[in-house]
Amino acid sequence: MALDEIRKKVLYQNSIEVWIGISKEKNMDWVDTENYKKFIAFLLKNNLNMKQMSICFDESDKATEGGHSKKVFANKLAAFNDKNSSCYSIKLNDSAIELIRKFDL
Repeated sequence: MALDEIRKKVLYQNSIEVWIGISKEKNMDWVDTENYKKFIAFLLKNNLNMKQMSICFDESDKATEGGHSKKVFANKLAAFNDKNSSCYSIKLNDSAIELIRKFDL
């Protein structure tokens, strides 16, 4: 599972990477910013302990997933400037992953 692979790399991860991971697990297209905002709203509503953070991708960053640019996605989110479009740091412990996997569109 994608979230388990992310957790093996680091205990804390940014919400965009977590979103991409859960999107892979559920066969959803991760580039839809409205769905990301619904995901974050779900996590906030369920009181997942998250810390808001800034994220930036260097101009030379070629970070892509499934042929889509993470930098372009992050920039689109930044244009909304609200709590549901923000990026957060998430501790990927068992309870957090269990909650994340309950998200559904």
